[in-house]
Amino acid sequence: MITIDKLIIGFDSALRTLSTPAQTLRPVPGNELPEAEMTDAEKRLSCALMRVNHVGEVCAQALYQGQGLTARNETVQQTLMQAAREETEHLAWTERRIAELGGHKSFLNPLWYGGSFAIGVVAGMLGDKWNLGFLAETEHQVGAHLAGHLEQLPNHDEKSRAIVSQMKIDEASHATMALSYGGAELPLPVKLTMKLGSKLMTHTAYWV
Repeated sequence: MITIDKLIIGFDSALRTLSTPAQTLRPVPGNELPEAEMTDAEKRLSCALMRVNHVGEVCAQALYQGQGLTARNETVQQTLMQAAREETEHLAWTERRIAELGGHKSFLNPLWYGGSFAIGVVAGMLGDKWNLGFLAETEHQVGAHLAGHLEQLPNHDEKSRAIVSQMKIDEASHATMALSYGGAELPLPVKLTMKLGSKLMTHTAYWV
C-alpha cells in the first residue's frame, strides 16, 4: 500500500537526488591515484562517459524508489532501499569525477528521474517476483554497459576506471541479491525494450 509517509520519503529522495550533492560512506575508488595527463579530447571522452554513468545512477535511485513504493513484501522493500543507498555512493563518485574533469551533469536529469520512477512504480505493481526480476535484469544490463565503458575510457585515466570497476562489482552484487530473493527472469521482449530505452538514454546523456 502506498502511504503518505512513503510518498513524503519518495519526494524527499527525489529532491536530494536532483538538487544536493550525494554523500558516500566508502572512500571514492581511485582517490589515492594521481590525476593523469590527458588531452582535451580524452578529458571530454572520460567526462561524457562519467556523465552517462551519473545519469544511470539517477535512474537507479528513481527506479528503486518507485519499486519500493509499490513492493508488497516488507523484505523486498528493505532490499530495494538497501540497493538504493548503495547506489547513492555511485552517484557521489560519478558526480565528483565529472567535476574533477571539468564537465557538467546531464541537463535532463529531472526527465530521467521522472521516467524511471514511473517505470519502477509499474514494476512494483506487477508483483514482487517481477519487481525483483526487473531489478536483476536492470543490473545485468548496467554491468554490461559499464564493461563497455571500461573498454572506451583512456587506459591512463585510472581514477575514472577505478570508479567504474567498483560500480560494476556492486551492480553484479545487486543482481545476485535480487535473484536470491525470488526474482523471476523477464520475458525476452521486456529485456529488449529495456535495452532500447537504455540506448536512448545513454546516447542522449553522452551529449546533454
